[in-house]
Amino acid sequence: MMAVMFARHGGPDVLEYREVAAPEPGADEALVRVRAVGLNHLDLFARAGLLPHAIDLPHISGSEVAGEVVEVGGRVTHVAPGDRVAVAPYIICGLCEYCLSGEETLCLRGDVLGRRSNGGYAEYVAVPARQLIPIPEGISFDTAAAVTLSTITAWHMLVTRARLRPSEDVLVLGAGSGVGSAAIQIAKQGGARVIATAGSDQKLAKARDLGADFTINHSTTDFRAEVRRFTNRRGVDIVVEHVGEATWEQSMGSLARNGRLVTTGATTGPNGTINIDRLFGAQLSVIGSWGGTRGELRAVLKMVGEGRLQPVIHATYPLSDAADAQLVLENREQFGKVLLHP
Repeated sequence: MMAVMFARHGGPDVLEYREVAAPEPGADEALVRVRAVGLNHLDLFARAGLLPHAIDLPHISGSEVAGEVVEVGGRVTHVAPGDRVAVAPYIICGLCEYCLSGEETLCLRGDVLGRRSNGGYAEYVAVPARQLIPIPEGISFDTAAAVTLSTITAWHMLVTRARLRPSEDVLVLGAGSGVGSAAIQIAKQGGARVIATAGSDQKLAKARDLGADFTINHSTTDFRAEVRRFTNRRGVDIVVEHVGEATWEQSMGSLARNGRLVTTGATTGPNGTINIDRLFGAQLSVIGSWGGTRGELRAVLKMVGEGRLQPVIHATYPLSDAADAQLVLENREQFGKVLLHP
């Protein structure tokens, strides 16, 4: 099969489009013909050697996969060749105390497809069959791939962890990202009023098209002050934070009393300070959120099929142009998802 891999860490130039042996599925695995794979900042971190753990080289990235089952292992009975599937990217063991209690995102032996394991920048990928979710009729492979990681991450943040309620005010950082563009729609579906930030007027216009009630250019404006102005100095009930160090102080300062900051990323750095007096005095909550479950992916795909969520796809590239596609992410030029077609 053809795949994109890297044998050393570095910039996009280390990515190689080459022929490699196709994987063979184990007894509990399925071999999936990749029809679309989404790009994620995880791919950039892996390529650059910035993950907190070592990975085996050469490595194939790619967490957000949709395609067709072509072969199954001997113990697999719930999917069959020809099935159209999305791969739930947060891989679980299914046996630890957290998996058994339904807390899949806390799995003690959990992984993300394409993080330690080889991923979907390839014509075929072998995955645990329990990770496969049927794609409903009428949903394209591109659409399914676009929601398999970013959208379930945003869903887990807002619905599961922050427990979004109708009529709340929600601040979404980075509206142009996969998580941001999904969070705007999920918050609106939940009855919230949404403030969104982005780094260009063009992205802000697209955020308004998705339903944002108020937008802020975070590259030119102190968004904390604008949030206070828009909410009559009250602040927001929820901040969707996935930027990290560069925005942390403003994000914390944007919260209303009883406000919840929910975070799932630190692309600009892992360190953020908290005023402890304000934390307890205003009864604020800082909530970590990691990934999303198979059930959440199924729910998201159902909502997409019903037309209640619409993944935003910025561009698609052939697999051979993966380096160019990664540069779009690296330069923050995208609004929504960037996809590869093997």
